[in-house]
Amino acid sequence: MKSITINGSERESVGKKATKALRNAGKVPCVVYGGEKPLHFSADELAFKNLVYTPNAHTVKVDLDKGDKLKAVMQDIQFHPVTDRILHVDFYQLFDDKEVSMEIPVRLQGNSPGVRNGGRLLFRNRKLTIKALPDNLPDFFDIDISNLKIGDNILVESLLNDDFSILQPESTVVVQVKTARAAIEVEEEDEEGVEGVEGAEGTEGATETAAEGGEAPKEGAE
Repeated sequence: MKSITINGSERESVGKKATKALRNAGKVPCVVYGGEKPLHFSADELAFKNLVYTPNAHTVKVDLDKGDKLKAVMQDIQFHPVTDRILHVDFYQLFDDKEVSMEIPVRLQGNSPGVRNGGRLLFRNRKLTIKALPDNLPDFFDIDISNLKIGDNILVESLLNDDFSILQPESTVVVQVKTARAAIEVEEEDEEGVEGVEGAEGTEGATETAAEGGEAPKEGAE
């Protein structure tokens, strides 16, 4: 998984006045959990641009001015209700031998024949929560929908992997194609075509029998 570096300064004071002063200076108060004790620091608001305003998942390298460096993932973020400015960010520290839970985005690949035939594509879960060691965290779940016909779906169970655990139930629908009023099933048309050919062959056989002097079977006759 790709990592983003955030340069920050450790905070010695975490009171309301100090926090307000940081925000007025364009800084974002942050805290990292998961270690021996919570680590408080601040960073420029612009440093979070590529971490927050993107659908992609990233790990974070926190590089502090006192020399401390650590790996983390973003756990929570608070925005101002009016201005949408970032007010506070919580991180969780990563350790190479300790699993972590993280939301991973889902990307759809290909074109569904069910959609081309009038079905509706329903993207039920755009993110999946997984638990894995940091080195096994994927960037995305890429799902091929090029064989997804009307009535078909893709479940979590088809995405299981030995490198991580998916925390949603295996029966969870990720994406599906539902029938729309104007939908046409290509397979049904093919089947009807085959039945029509077989019926035509039966009629042809009856005509040949009548031509040879035999009597074609009448409807209702045993």
